[in-house]
Amino acid sequence: MSNRSIISITRALVTTIAILVTSALGAQVRVGIEVLEGRGFEGLEGKRVGLVTNPSGIDSHLRSTIDILNSAPQVDLKKLFAPEHGVRGDIYAGGRVEDGKDPGTGLPVYSVYGATRKPTPEMLSGLDIVVYDIQDVGSRSYTFISTLGLMMRACAEQGIEVMVLDRPNPLGGEKVEGCLVEDGFHSFVSEFKIPYIYGLTVGELAMLINEEGLNRGEKGDLPPLKCKLSVIPMDGWKRNMLYKDTKLPWVLPSPNIPYPESAINYPSSGITGEFQGYLNIGIGYTLPFEVFAAEWIDADLLKARLDSYNLPGVAFRTIHFKPFSGSSQGVLLHGVQFHYTDFAAACCTLTQFYVMQAVHELYPSKNPFKLSPGRNNMFDKVCGTDYVRTHFERRLKVEDISDYWSKDVESFKRLSRKYLMY
Repeated sequence: MSNRSIISITRALVTTIAILVTSALGAQVRVGIEVLEGRGFEGLEGKRVGLVTNPSGIDSHLRSTIDILNSAPQVDLKKLFAPEHGVRGDIYAGGRVEDGKDPGTGLPVYSVYGATRKPTPEMLSGLDIVVYDIQDVGSRSYTFISTLGLMMRACAEQGIEVMVLDRPNPLGGEKVEGCLVEDGFHSFVSEFKIPYIYGLTVGELAMLINEEGLNRGEKGDLPPLKCKLSVIPMDGWKRNMLYKDTKLPWVLPSPNIPYPESAINYPSSGITGEFQGYLNIGIGYTLPFEVFAAEWIDADLLKARLDSYNLPGVAFRTIHFKPFSGSSQGVLLHGVQFHYTDFAAACCTLTQFYVMQAVHELYPSKNPFKLSPGRNNMFDKVCGTDYVRTHFERRLKVEDISDYWSKDVESFKRLSRKYLMY
């Protein structure tokens, strides 16, 4: 064989490999609702179906899971259950969700984010199975997974099946951060004994909750109950994928998570955001959960102090902006915007604590625990413990809490390994 022939064959082989690699990289993940539809809605035929969802429950063509199930001849969709923000997303953050009727389908809608968070037997009456399809954000303190747990518990009591349609964890499936929720600190924003960032898809999390006896009610004080659970997996998702890697469209699961990156930023600043009158974290501006700012901050000094810490995987830039809503509406604020240059290397949840440390070093009188003492209880709830507050507030030094914050990470990774589907 001539050298020219060898070169031609080599070039052809390289081209073929490149095409295959490009195809693989561009391959789109199929979410649970699409897999379910491709299976002919297996598991729902002949059953009376309820659905827990919101606008993020869509397929890759932006079709709502409500409409997909309602129009499928094999599916007898009977009721909708509305989490925070409502099934169609028309309720703003924290707003009370009421019972009603879905205008698109005429189906009854029962609120599970209002006077009732755990569905009553009357709400579940006449159902054989409840389907859950909401885009998770990957952080413990978001209310959707708590809604899932309370639905699973209520269905277990009534002998009703639960089916979870799986979706990507926007933080990927490898990052785990934060200590477990401790006894006495379970709440609707920390219902399960899991880390703050848990590194599981919602389907994997549901299986862990069910099998490990973590479903102990909103306050964590009831005997665990196990429901009959099935999970419809995704096709094509890998644990090292962030949401941008899936090629899927993003529909905001709640008003302040407008982009996939917002889900990454949420655990990086949301705990600090519990303190009112301290630092603005971008709520009321175009960068929710992406900045730390206040009227009294010198942005250059704050950036310089944060840069001096040499934190792995995160970079800061100065920013100046006026919120268009909220308590700082129209006020010029100064501070920093953060960017993850190496997400795997960064400890996202500690970013906000380093910012609080830097602010305290520059402005000792601006102690968040003293500025907003009425929020200390909520701070403990989202942290899942009072250890962080009682030890951090003394000096506002991250070194006083970092070991404790990370103490459960490796044991949780070992525990959750048996529930990994991807």
